[in-house]
Amino acid sequence: MPEFIEVLFDVPRLGALSYRNDEGGSARLGRRVTAPFGRREATGFVVGESDACSLPEAQIKRIIKTLDAEPLFDARSVELSRWLAGMYFCGQGEALSAMLPSAKREPRTGAAIEVEEFEIQEAPLTLSGEQASALERITRNRSGLEYLYGLTGTGKTEVFLQAAEATLAEGRSVIYLVPEIALTGQVVEAATRRFGEKCAVLHSRLTPSKKLAEWRRILRGEATVVVGARSAVFAPVADLGLIVIDEEHEATYKSGSSPRYHARQVAMRRGAAEGARVVMGSATPSVEAWSLMASGAMGRLPLTKRLAGGAPPAVEIVDMRLEAGPISRKLAEYVRASHCEGRQSILFLNRRGFSYFFRCGSCAKELRCPNCSVSLTYHKDRNALVCHYCGYRAAPPVSCPDCGSLDVGWAGFGTERVEEEAAKLFPDMVIRRLDADSTSKVGELEAALDDFREGRADILLGTQMVAKGLNFPRVKTVGVVLADTSLNLPDFRAAERTFALVVQVAGRAGRFTPDGNVVLQTYRPDSAVMRLAAAADAEAFYPMELAARKELGFPPYARLVRIVFKSKEKGRAAAAARDFAERALPLLPADSELLGPAECPLGMVAGTARWQIIARAPELGALHKAMAAALADFKVPSSVRLEPDVDPVSLM
Repeated sequence: MPEFIEVLFDVPRLGALSYRNDEGGSARLGRRVTAPFGRREATGFVVGESDACSLPEAQIKRIIKTLDAEPLFDARSVELSRWLAGMYFCGQGEALSAMLPSAKREPRTGAAIEVEEFEIQEAPLTLSGEQASALERITRNRSGLEYLYGLTGTGKTEVFLQAAEATLAEGRSVIYLVPEIALTGQVVEAATRRFGEKCAVLHSRLTPSKKLAEWRRILRGEATVVVGARSAVFAPVADLGLIVIDEEHEATYKSGSSPRYHARQVAMRRGAAEGARVVMGSATPSVEAWSLMASGAMGRLPLTKRLAGGAPPAVEIVDMRLEAGPISRKLAEYVRASHCEGRQSILFLNRRGFSYFFRCGSCAKELRCPNCSVSLTYHKDRNALVCHYCGYRAAPPVSCPDCGSLDVGWAGFGTERVEEEAAKLFPDMVIRRLDADSTSKVGELEAALDDFREGRADILLGTQMVAKGLNFPRVKTVGVVLADTSLNLPDFRAAERTFALVVQVAGRAGRFTPDGNVVLQTYRPDSAVMRLAAAADAEAFYPMELAARKELGFPPYARLVRIVFKSKEKGRAAAAARDFAERALPLLPADSELLGPAECPLGMVAGTARWQIIARAPELGALHKAMAAALADFKVPSSVRLEPDVDPVSLM
């Protein structure tokens, strides 16, 4: 048994520390331990074992206890955590902690771990010619990088599932990534029905102990297909043969906390290191993925035919400058006609609440959150002004707080307002609203979707929840209530996100019959992005967007490293950003540049000031090395928090 062990803790910029094993030598590689850490006890991860230690005897502390009877991870996970830490500028313990389930201990039941009951395995469907060709391309080689590109309804999921079956037949394992478990239930159900108890589902709604139990099933080889959101990319499967990234374009694949990894990047790393196939898919690829396909670095597998008999619907653009309310006359006409035919409608608006800003007609005062750089949203059902970033609440004023004028009102509209308007326009229809406010309780989201699927609701109204992975045969009309919300953001991905959202939402209509209606409501009907999104013209949109990115020096023609400086004191955040920029600038390679320091577009969030610098260069190698050196040399002030982000998906 090893006398000494190396332990990592979930702490920024800290390497492994040496400890003396317990008397029984139970702490081994891959297990968690409780150990003295400064003046407290902390949970750590054993990443090394030895019979000797170079530290003086008096400095070596003994661990307190071992938490796991069996290893929780192996040497491959340790190596992956080392790469994560180096790539994303975090502590290796932080990286390993992000990879593993969060349960403190295994369940102490002594009985078999409860496993979900699955229905009898479904037989694979007969593939179309396009699908069969794509599957043959995917399975032709034991490794490789492919992209399954096709509009909604063209059968991407079945190709993924049969590729998984072929991989299992080779004796290898599969990881199937989806953007959000709650919003891709139909994909998860298909996988669990197809693979039964061989399938493990990892998601945030599992209790920590159940998540750990699923992790153990994977480690023991009882589950060889893992379905889950972003962090499932770290699943400890043996002999990995396939990683699927469904809806690859989704921003949820990027972690919002340290380590700020992108599951796509990790998947490509694991695929290369473990000799596995990596297959991505979407109706609206990310601009980076499109560029890889265009260059030939990634294979493009096209699917063009809707298999259920539907056809891509014609999209009509409505100029909202000529309309009085949030639902245009054209959209109302289509919703009524669909209802008369016994069909359903989906209304999409990516903004919750009743209206999204208060404005004084006399002095132009806008009510903004005192803690954040955003307008307060009015929620009529709560009669409250709410900040969607920090949760701040206030009572709505009856007069302007600056000039006292009674000429005040609300501008813009959110899902609450649209729901109220729809109830007036369609009094004989049942409306279900899906947003973060209406589905805050467990089971509400599933109940609303079930009502719509079973025909107990006529209109489904919601935010992005209604845009992803939903397949409802009776839907004829889809209305994009306001397509401008994402296009107006000061971010280099605004056009890409708008195009993807419109195309994805439009794909919900007419999936089983060739008579779908889509209405795209906008205040910018002449925008090229709106026109191309309405036509779902990817072959024109992506070259246009790539040309703009090249001109402006943004990905995929540049790699970015963003450093955000946060502090409760605005001056300290700004000073730290300036100090870091001065230190980093001389280290940067000649072909790179430093943007900023500058206040973030969202300069305040939850009372915290936010400043940023952005370093960019054509290639990441030398830039990454320079930023790593600058970070290692920089002493972060105690009142400032520093957040590095490699390849950011947003600059807000």
